[in-house]
Amino acid sequence: MKSNPTEAILPAIDGTELRRCLGTFVTGVTVMTTLGADGRPEGITANSFSSLSLDPPLIVWSLRLESGSFHTFKNASRFAVNILAQDQVSISNRFAAKGVKSFADVPHTPGLGGIPLIDGCASYLECSLEATYPGGDHELFVARVDRIRINDRPPLAYGNGGYMGVKVLDMN
Repeated sequence: MKSNPTEAILPAIDGTELRRCLGTFVTGVTVMTTLGADGRPEGITANSFSSLSLDPPLIVWSLRLESGSFHTFKNASRFAVNILAQDQVSISNRFAAKGVKSFADVPHTPGLGGIPLIDGCASYLECSLEATYPGGDHELFVARVDRIRINDRPPLAYGNGGYMGVKVLDMN
């Protein structure tokens, strides 16, 4: 078998530099929510969320295998994507912190199957899990969108290591 000479000269990718490079891609900020086996709400901040298909309506997101919430989401048949609004930085920080993420003092409303929808978000996608796939140190979650709700609130964004607002550019 012939080896590819290009592969032999490529340097290893430095994880810190890769993270810095990927940080230049601005993303929205979401909190994924579900119910644990005990029926208690659980959530985790994620910006690894993307649309996958419009027909059928599918989304994809990923979660680190070592996350404290990994097994809860891996075993959940339903979850919600809460797309945060610009004034919800504290919500993002709460659910991004390590350890138990309490819903105390986080106003929320039950969605399909009782899954918590965090009040005041820019929009919501209520989903049912279709499949999971291994992805290095993460697992990919593919889900069918069962119901959506859009609020007229500006979304929160994240890039270059910090939160950002979103401004629509007038290109005319």
